[in-house]
Amino acid sequence: MDMEIIADFACKTGEGPLWHAEHECLYWLDIPDGELYRYRPATDKSDLIHQADRQIGGFTIQENGTLLLFMEGCRVMSFEEGRTTVLLDDVPGQETNRFNDVMAGPQGQVFCGTMSTPGQEKADGVLYLLAPNGHLTELMGGIGTSNGMGFTPDRRFFFHTDTRTGKVTRYPWSDPRGDFDRSRPEIWYSAAKEPGTGRPDGMTVDANGHLWIAHWDGSQIVHLDETGTMAGSIPFPTLKVSSVTFGGPNLTDMYITTAGGQDKDFNGKTAGALFRLSGIAQGLPEFRSRIVAD
Repeated sequence: MDMEIIADFACKTGEGPLWHAEHECLYWLDIPDGELYRYRPATDKSDLIHQADRQIGGFTIQENGTLLLFMEGCRVMSFEEGRTTVLLDDVPGQETNRFNDVMAGPQGQVFCGTMSTPGQEKADGVLYLLAPNGHLTELMGGIGTSNGMGFTPDRRFFFHTDTRTGKVTRYPWSDPRGDFDRSRPEIWYSAAKEPGTGRPDGMTVDANGHLWIAHWDGSQIVHLDETGTMAGSIPFPTLKVSSVTFGGPNLTDMYITTAGGQDKDFNGKTAGALFRLSGIAQGLPEFRSRIVAD
């Protein structure tokens, strides 16, 4: 495998990479500094395109091609260069939390998780469903840190990661409901307890139903096959591997974000960089959100 460093902005928490097919680019975040970055493979150039006034935990791509930013204070904002629109500005009971990983679903809804904010009183996270009409519904409480989510290629199952517990849980999915069956959880992956293994963070599902799971404090991506069996791992020269997605014209390029760029002596000299691996597997197109303002 040829591992390339695409950009190194020394991100504190590089996160949430998403491929935008129409723009032919990859977007990703540095969460604590509220920074949104873009990489264009055609020119091999990366740049900072937006500096928010608060942390951005995650984002989706809307059906019309704009981005939907999920932020500190549980704000949701539509973004396109030169224009922003606030769609949601607070969530009762989540005042000390912020949005973290989010994922659009097949019907344009968004699954959005919250987590406690460092320096604030610690509170459990919640996984919410944001409907296309802007209505927010609580799905699950008592979550440590909502992270990587995904669907099997046949949409029969939905995956959700809780980094604090170190587990990825699989749930049956129902297209008619546009939701998953929380009464039938199945632990699909549980991180080993050995030092240096790390905990599951962001993840993606490839076209064969395999999971690729970034490991925070684990210096690796864990690869599970379609049965949930460990199929291998990819070692990284950085400690905090935060998220992974597929991109490129044929979705055969794997892009990986990392964190810890503020302390490269501890986390590795390329901590906080964006990496690329090619030809390992083929991804699936991400669903688009269809959230509208009131």
